[in-house]
Amino acid sequence: RACRACLEACVQGLADHVLRAGGPGRLRVADLTGIRDVRVQRCPCGRALGRWGRTELLARTCCQLQAAPPAARRPIRVLADLFVTEGNFKVVVQALGPAGPAPLRVHCLSFRADSLGPSQLLHVLRLAGPGELRKLEVVHNVRLHAGHVQQLLAQVGFPQLASLTLPAKAFDAPPSSPLTPHGEDPFLASIAWELSQMTQLTELSVAFSTLTGKVQKLLGPLRTPLRVLDLANCSLNHADMAFLADCAHSTYLEVLDLSGHGLFRLFPSTFFRLLGRAAQTLRILTLEECSIEDSHMSMLILALSPCHELCELRFLGNPLSARALRRLFTALCELPKLRCVEFPVPKDCYPEGTAYPQDELAMSKFDQQKYDVIAEDLRAVLLRAGRGDIQVCTPLFGSFDPDIQETSNELGAFLLQAFKTALENFSRALEQM
Repeated sequence: RACRACLEACVQGLADHVLRAGGPGRLRVADLTGIRDVRVQRCPCGRALGRWGRTELLARTCCQLQAAPPAARRPIRVLADLFVTEGNFKVVVQALGPAGPAPLRVHCLSFRADSLGPSQLLHVLRLAGPGELRKLEVVHNVRLHAGHVQQLLAQVGFPQLASLTLPAKAFDAPPSSPLTPHGEDPFLASIAWELSQMTQLTELSVAFSTLTGKVQKLLGPLRTPLRVLDLANCSLNHADMAFLADCAHSTYLEVLDLSGHGLFRLFPSTFFRLLGRAAQTLRILTLEECSIEDSHMSMLILALSPCHELCELRFLGNPLSARALRRLFTALCELPKLRCVEFPVPKDCYPEGTAYPQDELAMSKFDQQKYDVIAEDLRAVLLRAGRGDIQVCTPLFGSFDPDIQETSNELGAFLLQAFKTALENFSRALEQM
């Protein structure tokens, strides 16, 4: 649990142990990984210490002990999941790269980065011990292009990496980057080769990157089958979907996100084939804003019917009526392991002619009373079938994200500064014109 009082006491106890002179039972390893962040913190203090806060607490403790190190002893290995932003970058760098003796040596098993520059990211990752890293998440406000990604993978190296998340537009070509004589992207080939050297890689998230016609080149060389794949809003075409439906990865997939693609309008047969091949392993499926309409309901039900391992289904942002949702919920009762469904606000609740996909303002303008009646009716469908174990909801603005919640103020300031810089650049361009 992420109980603030307990975790602060734990880290203080670790520091006290280091400072205590001599004595038997010397600690060698402290494992602070695997702490779960939840929406409601069920502990006496009722306050959580999120991943960013845990990172800063541990880093500051390491720095304090570096300032007054005890007698020379073998340092204690501290296993940690780090979350680094501009706000805690300096103290984390000092903790990871001490100038002298350090009684606590942090070994990073998973690393999340947000609101950092590319050079800062490279620097802190080199210090974090990339040879041991199992999970790397580079998200949101880290502005990477394909050149940065290639440099990161080639120069740092992650031999044990099992999970990789890259930010939006991470596969965009660098400014003024020329193509090869055959019109190929040299960075994509290099990135694919670097990924192929990661013999433990089973999870890949590259949402909001333009990968039209590039999926085979990116995923084809991988040596290990992927269990988790996020290709949301990647502008996939027929060739990409055909590769996904027939490749070796499809029969191992446990988590799949294809949001932002008109699956039934553009690739009905290949998507049907993909789900059929993934049915024996697929646990979580996300199809948000996929232009799924009432006319596609029969095909969706047929595609989902063999997915007996499915635990979670998310399909927010699709223009479906209450009638179509009732049909779908009746079919979902037949999936024995299904426990969570995130469904869209029925289009019956919006004004006539509402356009999809919706922006946040349009999304929030619906008839709440009508929605409540329909949602209750859908729950009744589940209860009549004896499936009260399935939790259903409509999180309009996304599911709970503890990392975003914890750093929202810092990220807001980062976005304001980025907007200010963009305005200044635009003003200078106007003056030159």
